[in-house]
Order: sequence, then C-alpha cells, then structure tokens
Amino acid sequence: ICILIGAGMSPYDAILHAFATAGTGGFSNYNTSIAAFESVPIELILAFGMLIFSVNFNLYFFALRGRWREALKSDELRWFVAIVLAAVLAIVLNILPMYDTAGHAMRDAWFQVASIVSTTGFATTDFALWPVLPQLILLLLMFLGGCAGSTAGGIKASRILLMLRCAHRSLRRLIHPRSVKVVKLDGKPVDEDTLNTVFVFFLCFMGVLGLACLVVCLDGFSLTTSFTATLACLSNTGPGLEAVGPMG
Repeated sequence: ICILIGAGMSPYDAILHAFATAGTGGFSNYNTSIAAFESVPIELILAFGMLIFSVNFNLYFFALRGRWREALKSDELRWFVAIVLAAVLAIVLNILPMYDTAGHAMRDAWFQVASIVSTTGFATTDFALWPVLPQLILLLLMFLGGCAGSTAGGIKASRILLMLRCAHRSLRRLIHPRSVKVVKLDGKPVDEDTLNTVFVFFLCFMGVLGLACLVVCLDGFSLTTSFTATLACLSNTGPGLEAVGPMG
C-alpha cells in the first residue's frame, strides 16, 4: 500500500489494488483497470506483486528462517520462473511489430503474463487484439496458474510438473520395461497415492471445464468466448478472450 502511494496512487486506490494484488483477485475500480493510471512504476510494482503472491508461501517461511538455499532449490519455483520468462520472451517477439518501442512491448507482455499466470486479472492493454500465438500462450497460462500454497488459482505449477515427470517416467518404461524410476519433487520421492490424486484432480478439472463449456455454448457466443469464459471462471483468472476480454 505504501509503495503504491509513493508511486502516485491515492490512498483509497492503493488500498484497493494492494488487496486485489495480494489476494490475486484483480478487482479494480476503473473500467480500463490498471491502464487508467498510465504509470510505468505502478505497472511494474503491481506486476512484481502479482508474481510474489503466486509463489508458494512456504518458501517465504524458509527464507525468513534463513533457509534461502532450500527455498531457491524448489523445483516448482524454478519451473514457474522458467515458464514466466519463456512466455514473456515469446510474446514480446510476436507483438513487437505492433509497438513503437521494444520497451513498451516488454512492459505490456510482462504485465499481462504476470496478471494471467497469477490469475489476478488486471490489464493494461486489450490482449484480445494481439495475434493468435500470444493469446494461446495466455490461454495456457490460465490452465497453469500459480504455485501451490499461494493465493493464485489454476491447476497449479507443481501439479503440472508432477504430471510431466510421470509422463516422462512412462515413456522411459516403454523403452526400458525393467527400469525402476521414482518421481521426485525437490529431491524427495513422491508416493503413488499423491500422484494418483494429482491425475484425479486434473481429470475432474478438465471434466468440469468441458461440461460447463457445453452449457455456456447454449448462449450462442463463439467457441473462443464460451471456452475462455468458462476457463476464466474455473481458474479464477478473470478476463478471457473476445467478448469476455479484458476490455470487454
């Protein structure tokens, strides 16, 4: 709240947007969301804040106890940071021709990636008007969400990471049927019951998404609008694409 006031926000706006960032709720009292402030410092502060609250809070506890190395060695944290950086880079390269400067493109890409992956839902530009590739990347980030133990929504980065490692183990078994491969997270083996729970959660998530999308499609909107509206509700993202875009 104090940092936002120092950046030029009124006390009321600072309190409202700080709470919305901390809870990754995304509510703004302006129709154009964060774009209404036209302030680079405010955008950077909020983008950083959204990512901070997307990280597992246990890692902050480790850091406060002086266990920095243990916190920084988190597989989920590294996976999450790598995805965010890759998404920003890919989007910047794709939308660069639409902007006058690379800095402006980087600013908008960074903010929207932070907003979507944290499922906060703030906006500084109408990304529904971006090319298809950036829209697809943001759509995938809606599925991902933040880390486990954070205020973010989505499937959670740790679950996606565990499913990918399970898939890798299954492929290795096809090549080497007698091999024994244990799925690990942060260097510790993950028991099969936990892995089964992860897959059950994912199947339930996709099942509810599919059924809800069928119901929403009865309204007669386009598939993109219906699907992203459903996904935005299920992942608690906020904006979707087309009619339910950030400025829609």
